[in-house]
Amino acid sequence: MGIGSCFAVLRNGLFVFCALIASSAVAHAQATDLVAKGQYIFALAGGCACHTQPKGTPHAGARAFPIPFGTVYSTNITQDKETGLGVWTDQQIYDAMVRAIRHDGSRILPVMPYERYSGMSQEDMKALIAFLRTLKPVTKATPAFKSWVPFARSIGTPLFLKFFGNFANSPAQAPKSGIERGRYLVDHVSLCGDCHTPRNSLGVPNRSRYLAGAGKKIGLLGNAVPNITPDKQTGIGEWKRQDIAELLISGTKPDLDNVQGLMEEVIQGTPFGYKDMKKEDALAIADYLKSVPAIKNKIE
Repeated sequence: MGIGSCFAVLRNGLFVFCALIASSAVAHAQATDLVAKGQYIFALAGGCACHTQPKGTPHAGARAFPIPFGTVYSTNITQDKETGLGVWTDQQIYDAMVRAIRHDGSRILPVMPYERYSGMSQEDMKALIAFLRTLKPVTKATPAFKSWVPFARSIGTPLFLKFFGNFANSPAQAPKSGIERGRYLVDHVSLCGDCHTPRNSLGVPNRSRYLAGAGKKIGLLGNAVPNITPDKQTGIGEWKRQDIAELLISGTKPDLDNVQGLMEEVIQGTPFGYKDMKKEDALAIADYLKSVPAIKNKIE
């Protein structure tokens, strides 16, 4: 082989090496961007605060949720391989979030808002799962479901979904701005309706009173939940869009009082929450809330 041929081989080899390095760098940057986007979706979802006990270890689950026929506990969503999601595949996490099926094939009770998450865009869900992969493993077993109803999970859940299920279609991409962006966040990411829409004794949302709030007897975890429709007397009809956005990000009401309880948790009770929301997304939510039908429903 002549000197010229050797140089050609070296040059080609160097080109391939550089191309591989560049490709690796691009792939790493894309993965980093995906996780960062997933972290933001996680924040928009209130830091998935249901999976954190108040003042407990973030994301380790075991939070009790009383339901009409027992008590269910939230899952450990860290990457622990024994008690968390460490051995779950991406598809299994997806199926749990939007199809109510755990990695072992068992059913997830409708306390988990998988019906709402089923409308999350495919790109947002992919990013969210990528972020969940970064949660530091915490070994904490989830207490067993307690119920006085036989086969509540295996038979009761499919029956509940058959008669009351309301799954949505997942778009490829999420709306980027405006009222449609606000509706998407309210219904499928931030899940405002999951708390602010009253439910009947079986836990079925009363969709005719969408976002109209609930008193202590029927509010989530026994908490009164405000009416956030634009009714001027009992809702937030007198609030400016900037007031709504400010509450979402800082937890401060127009009268300078601070929110408490569950709302405080989703805003700033976990490492990521509504406090990390971009102003334009907070305003999009405000604009959507201003656009929904006003419902008169005074919450004591």
